[in-house]
Amino acid sequence: METETITAILERAHKRAEEMDLPYQGALLPTEALTLLQEAPEAKLVDVRSRAEWDWVGRIPGAVEIEWQSYPGMRSNPDFINYLSNQVDQESLVMFICRTGGRSHQAAATASELGYTNCYNVLEGFEGEKDATGHRGKKGGWKAAGLPWVQS
Repeated sequence: METETITAILERAHKRAEEMDLPYQGALLPTEALTLLQEAPEAKLVDVRSRAEWDWVGRIPGAVEIEWQSYPGMRSNPDFINYLSNQVDQESLVMFICRTGGRSHQAAATASELGYTNCYNVLEGFEGEKDATGHRGKKGGWKAAGLPWVQS
C-alpha cells in the first residue's frame, strides 16, 4: 500500500511538472511532500529559506537547511551546491521548499542541471501566499496545512 501511495503522489507531481513545463521531475503539494518524507526513506526535504526565516518564522523538523540566498540583502549563496552535495546524495528523492515556492523552484532547477536526477519543488512553500489582510501562513503552504513545524 505504501508503494502505491508513493507512486500515486509521484505520478501527480510528474503530471504537474509536464503541465507547468518545469525543468525538474515534479511539483508537490505540502501534504504530498510530508507523505513522501515519511514513507520514502531516501527522501530529503531541503529548506532553502534564509537563516532569518528559519529563526523568526519557523523550521521544519528533519529538513536539511541550506540557504539559497542570505539575509540581509538576499545575496545568492555561492556555496549552495557544495552544501547540497555534502548533505544529499544525487540519486535521492530531493524536495525543495522556500517561503512560497520561487526560490525552491530555482534550487530544484539548478540541482537538476547539475546532476540531481530526482528533484521536486514544494508548491505553496512554507508560508503560502498572502491572505486578504496581507499576512502569510494561513492561505496555502506547509504551515496552513497544519504540517509539523517548530518555532525558535
